[in-house]
Amino acid sequence: MPEELTIETPRGPAAVRVTAPSGPATSLLLLGHGAGGGVDAPDLIAVHDAAVAAGVRVALVTQPYRVAGRRAPAPAGHLDEAWGAVVAAVRVPKLPLIVGGRSSGARVACRTATATEAAGVLALAFPLHPPGKPEKSRAGELELGVPALVINGDRDPFGVPEPHGPVEVVVRPGAVHDLRKDVAGTATIAADWLRRNGWAR
Repeated sequence: MPEELTIETPRGPAAVRVTAPSGPATSLLLLGHGAGGGVDAPDLIAVHDAAVAAGVRVALVTQPYRVAGRRAPAPAGHLDEAWGAVVAAVRVPKLPLIVGGRSSGARVACRTATATEAAGVLALAFPLHPPGKPEKSRAGELELGVPALVINGDRDPFGVPEPHGPVEVVVRPGAVHDLRKDVAGTATIAADWLRRNGWAR
């Protein structure tokens, strides 16, 4: 059964649902939600289930503003600060830490990857730019020094990042920003990436 935790952060309490795999864990994967959504988004749940089945300890993180009942996201600095506090509270010594999430949660994971000393980043539906505004690119947040996997739909109005360096990009045909189309396939891609990097069995 998942363990439900409340983690105090400088921005208020965050809610964390931790699921342990059967047998020893190979890594710890933290996943954050989108700006207006929650950790029960279909793609997050599918990736969670596939990772746990592959021996990964998975934590689904609900940001303080959502715990407080607000839908409008907190400023980026507040999100990053809360995320860092959660990582510090739940990380397991000697277990590789993989950070990620969908949309806004993916951006938080990317921005804080260095500070949290993450071994890798898993980004679902990374919002490369606001819809219709490709000139406002957030590609700089994907300048990462660790292996990263970005999974985006080819019909995502927020754009699709380009692969570069250690950042792999997998484009899901027919999928939009919610990645609801073939969530099982998306989860398989994520689990295979974890295995290739030695973070899953």
